[in-house]
Amino acid sequence: MINRRRLLQSTAAALGIASPAASTFSAETGRPVLSGEQAAAHVLNRLGFGPRPGDLQVVAGNPRAWIEQQLQPQERALPASLAARLNESRFVDADPIGVLREFTELVRQNNLTVSVAQTMQIGDGPAQMEAGQPAQRTQGTPLGRYLRSWQTPAYESRLLRALESPRQLEEVMVDFWFNHFNVYQGKNYMRVLVGHYEQYAIRPFAMGRLRDLLGATAHHPAMLYYLDNWSSIGPQGESRGRGLNENYARELMELHTLGVDAGYSQQDVTQLARILTGWTFVPLRPQGLPGAVPAVQVVAPGRADRIPGFWFNNRAHDQGEKLWLGHRIAPAGQSEGEFALDLLARHPATARHISFKLAQYFVSDQPDKALVDKLAQVFLAEDGQIVPVLRALFQSDAFWAADNVGNKFKTPYHYVLSTLRAGGYGISNVLPLASNLAAQGMPLFGCQTPDGYKNTESAWLSPDGLNKRLDFATRVASGRLGPERLTGGIGADELMGQLGPLVTPATRNLVAQRRDDPATAVALVLASPGMMRR
Repeated sequence: MINRRRLLQSTAAALGIASPAASTFSAETGRPVLSGEQAAAHVLNRLGFGPRPGDLQVVAGNPRAWIEQQLQPQERALPASLAARLNESRFVDADPIGVLREFTELVRQNNLTVSVAQTMQIGDGPAQMEAGQPAQRTQGTPLGRYLRSWQTPAYESRLLRALESPRQLEEVMVDFWFNHFNVYQGKNYMRVLVGHYEQYAIRPFAMGRLRDLLGATAHHPAMLYYLDNWSSIGPQGESRGRGLNENYARELMELHTLGVDAGYSQQDVTQLARILTGWTFVPLRPQGLPGAVPAVQVVAPGRADRIPGFWFNNRAHDQGEKLWLGHRIAPAGQSEGEFALDLLARHPATARHISFKLAQYFVSDQPDKALVDKLAQVFLAEDGQIVPVLRALFQSDAFWAADNVGNKFKTPYHYVLSTLRAGGYGISNVLPLASNLAAQGMPLFGCQTPDGYKNTESAWLSPDGLNKRLDFATRVASGRLGPERLTGGIGADELMGQLGPLVTPATRNLVAQRRDDPATAVALVLASPGMMRR
């Protein structure tokens, strides 16, 4: 039986240990420098979700060459075994509006309610607005099975790729950008839209250009619904009790682009909301609506201007002149919004905001201003292309500084993935893994607020959080996640050998004391300081 209390005490005591010490010092500067294995462990933890057995030894030969490979994910094919397990065609071939219509019908058949935009049922009476109802009373029903049919492949795509894809940086950036452009799957329609959103609006552009990410998210029904822009209408809606909604405009500037301290005003938020009136999606109930309703054209993801389901409703657009961020914008329909996205994507404040977030994610919770400024210059010079910014970041002195090695406390998402990867574990069913993420306070696609999950130590380091990680480590070491039996796994000695410099002397001593209990010994390694940090 694994002694969880002893695990908690020993791990909590060891967490005060600093990052793995560098083995040599520079003759020129006197500062510590990383050995080959330390550099390999560092990049595997920062550009990926930690080493799998054998990774450390391979990457140690030339860590910088591995980084360059990660910056060009299109050059590396997914393993056939992984590709065969993914069901992403479920989203790629989907008409999101057709999916919403099916979902709404099943909700009605189950005598539940779902928030249906009044803009989608003009003349059909008021909409019922009871949030959260579709999650209730659905177990074993056609609605429950329908929700599962969209949820499971979304979870599989995210988790299996993160566990098994050799394109680790690409998966890290999918996580980064989804949090940056966060939507919450618990908000009614989002239950069946979130997987489509990731496949169309996030994944194709994760290593691309910010303007394309902005365009894809701004046009996707998931973002339009989550932040309520779908129901935003110009002054002509006031007689019907509807009007301007500023939610998306505010978050577009505050979170997605300029940042909260960029100096814009509440008036700028209002003006951008006016610019974006009419940005909605194809009505679920087109009958009775004035004008032609566009057909949804399902196309393969990869075009930010071709998001299935998007509809610019000119009749809902505010046709007046706008004054926004010092620009006088004449009435021009959808082009007004495209101009706004162009300007935001290339704004110096956006360059600084994105650069800060990247530096915080990859280097330090409080990144150096000089590094942020340098990355912002690259961002502007490269028109918001992300790969050149990442390359500059990974080549910076700050990224390689020994003080910044192992200084990032892992999120639950990073911890559970790195734990399974470290031991070479495999899973046949991702749902127990998703349940464990939820138990640790980070349900997949489950952040309710638009700012997404934090990646800083202050957000995740707590006694309760540690206890839940230790519980996860003990389950993995026993070879099970709930009813799911894990495949693979290695012993404690081999595990420590594969993790190399990530294992501290204190951890090795603790493991040596528990050689009579192999499962406890493995759990001690999986719950050690080197596994808690990256």
